[in-house]
Amino acid sequence: MRTYIGRQQAISPEDFAELALGTPVELWLGVEGETDEERAAREDAARDILAESPNLPDDLIRMAAVVIEENQDLFDVIPLTRPARRRRPARKGVAA
Repeated sequence: MRTYIGRQQAISPEDFAELALGTPVELWLGVEGETDEERAAREDAARDILAESPNLPDDLIRMAAVVIEENQDLFDVIPLTRPARRRRPARKGVAA
């Protein structure tokens, strides 16, 4: 199944997020090994985008809800069983 955002095809989840957001995912999440200066510049750019688009967080939440609703099979989780708790044997004796 192919997914398109506008006229662009989203091949990976990262592509989908970038096309839906209109910005690279790295802008919001950062990259491994970035310097403090690069991080500050990235955060400044993100703040500018949020200032221009104050509805962006709400739009992202709506987008996530749609993805979850349309792909519920991705969230089929099988609960792991917990091992039975071992009971310690009762101590016989008098506490000092």
